[in-house]
Amino acid sequence: MQQQFNSKNKNIKIWVGDKLYPRDEAKVSVFDSSVQGGDAVWEGLRLYKEGILHLELHLDRLYDSAKALAFDDVPSRKFVKEAIKKTIDANKMDEDVHIRLTLTRGEKVTSGMDPRLNQKGSCLIVLAEWKPLVYDNESGIRVITSTQRRNGPQFLDSKIHHTNLLNNILAKVQANFAGVDAAIMLDDRGFIAELNDTNLFLVKDGILYTPYANACLPGITRNFVIELALNHGIPCHERDLSLVEFYNADEVFATGTMGELTPVVEIDGRKIENLIGSDVRNQLSIFMFEHLVERCEKL
Repeated sequence: MQQQFNSKNKNIKIWVGDKLYPRDEAKVSVFDSSVQGGDAVWEGLRLYKEGILHLELHLDRLYDSAKALAFDDVPSRKFVKEAIKKTIDANKMDEDVHIRLTLTRGEKVTSGMDPRLNQKGSCLIVLAEWKPLVYDNESGIRVITSTQRRNGPQFLDSKIHHTNLLNNILAKVQANFAGVDAAIMLDDRGFIAELNDTNLFLVKDGILYTPYANACLPGITRNFVIELALNHGIPCHERDLSLVEFYNADEVFATGTMGELTPVVEIDGRKIENLIGSDVRNQLSIFMFEHLVERCEKL
């Protein structure tokens, strides 16, 4: 499933720095750290009619990532929330919206790698677009295994939600050339890490498994699914998982803010049966929406 341009987004307003701009005027400097070195952090938010799902958790991760990268002069949480509200209000948005929240290290005084060249403070970008879910959660997705390994903490810790996504993009390029939807990325030992854009779960004999969050992002939806499973009596374990275990699973599904819970129906040409009677994903989807109101925040 390929994302398409939505004509409703033609005239959207986008927050950059400290105010809103029309889409065609929303820009950052060529000296901005995001342009110079992919030196920025980001969050993907989903706006439902009930509000923004897990907003506080996303902001926690944004600030944790900025701290890990030693950003200076970061805008307050109040400022970020006000910028999000002004953006969605200006665009008259109330649901089915994806918000790309980006915080760059800011503009440099001259081109270079040294963060000491960033002397104007961080730059906030709030890009809100009308978007459907990234995947078709009815028919599911087909995936391959990428030769591109997911970074472990000895290279670039996945707990930093940074915008330097070439590692993941190269995996997605392989998926595109293979004519499938996404690519599985392994860790440096050959165990499953995640897809190039979402976390992975498998179900075997009624038990839910997911890879350790060592070489993958410990996603917010991933953590929500684990919590829901444990609260509703579905056994759930984190451990090292191999490709063979995924090939032979009763169910496989991906989780993410932009995809919710997506069935994986094929891995490397092997069909995942998603056996009748093994409907853990469906159960968890129901539980998720039962708890949606309490997990959403209206601004």
